[in-house]
Amino acid sequence: MSFKPISDIGEFGLIDRIAAIAAPTLDAAPGLIEGIGDDCAVYELSKSVLQLATTDLLLEHVHFDLLTTPLHHLGSKAISVNVSDICAMNAKPRYALVSIALPSKASIEFVETVYRGMSETARLYNTALAGGDTSASSAGVAISVMVAGEVEKKKISYRKGAQPGDLVCVTGSLGGAVAGLRVLMREKNIMLEHIKHGEPYDNDVMSNLSEYDEAIRRQLLPSARMDIIDFFHKQNIVPTSMIDISDGLASDLAHICKCSGVGAYIEESRIPIHSQTRHIADEFQEDAVNYALTGGEDYQLLFTLKTEQFAAIASHPDITVIGKITPEKESMLLCDIYGMNVDMKTIGGFDHFNHKK
Repeated sequence: MSFKPISDIGEFGLIDRIAAIAAPTLDAAPGLIEGIGDDCAVYELSKSVLQLATTDLLLEHVHFDLLTTPLHHLGSKAISVNVSDICAMNAKPRYALVSIALPSKASIEFVETVYRGMSETARLYNTALAGGDTSASSAGVAISVMVAGEVEKKKISYRKGAQPGDLVCVTGSLGGAVAGLRVLMREKNIMLEHIKHGEPYDNDVMSNLSEYDEAIRRQLLPSARMDIIDFFHKQNIVPTSMIDISDGLASDLAHICKCSGVGAYIEESRIPIHSQTRHIADEFQEDAVNYALTGGEDYQLLFTLKTEQFAAIASHPDITVIGKITPEKESMLLCDIYGMNVDMKTIGGFDHFNHKK
């Protein structure tokens, strides 16, 4: 019997297969409105209120490296990436369950520092740390967080729902997280080279990283966009579809197009990219636009909106319209700076099963 490696179908292909296996179990929860396939599972609590639940896994040597990640930041990020999923459905978090697996050499201080990072960030999002589990690990640190949230039924946004003519919008700027990762990996390699050759290593060996501070912050200490959700609720804005950008603009826009049965037309010149991200891409002789399209881990919000609601977001300093939804099913075109249309599906996406940090 032959076995097919996961890399042949990628993370998203694997999720599709898992969803098919899980489908027969859904009848056990008649109040379940949305299962696998969106940022959160959605359960009907009452006629007017929905409960949301999401979970994410952070693994040492895959999602983080303890040589470049402060423990406090690690705890903070573990909470933020899950709250970001709640935000992606126009909802607010309520409580979190945290499970952590630790090697035997881990100290009490190690664990306390990680949890302080979680606690401080959870308080920022008005989220309770309500329980979880601890376990031993023989393969590094693993952190799994589940966050539950709530939203009024009339305010929820799914990945599905985008319609031709809708505006395609993003918050913040994109590509910063992968730019920060590039810098951190370079500095790590410098350190390892000095150790390998028995050379002294101190802070002077490290480049002056202050010029990269914003990109590094976006990699190590991302923030869920709760401020945008507060803005939406105050302005009575309900995006026709929404997702958080964890896998890169190209991959996450593809989710919206697939779930909504539509296409999209994006203008490269409109994609917001921080000047520091462009500077880092230039240093590595890479393309900052590709960082935005495929880098992932920005945890900004990508959403679609009816054109008549443009006035409600027009003055917001951190929301950018980058294109529109088209009727061509799952077609995604990028108009580059030369006016040429590029098929975004030909742009390689971020794959957790082929990515090492």
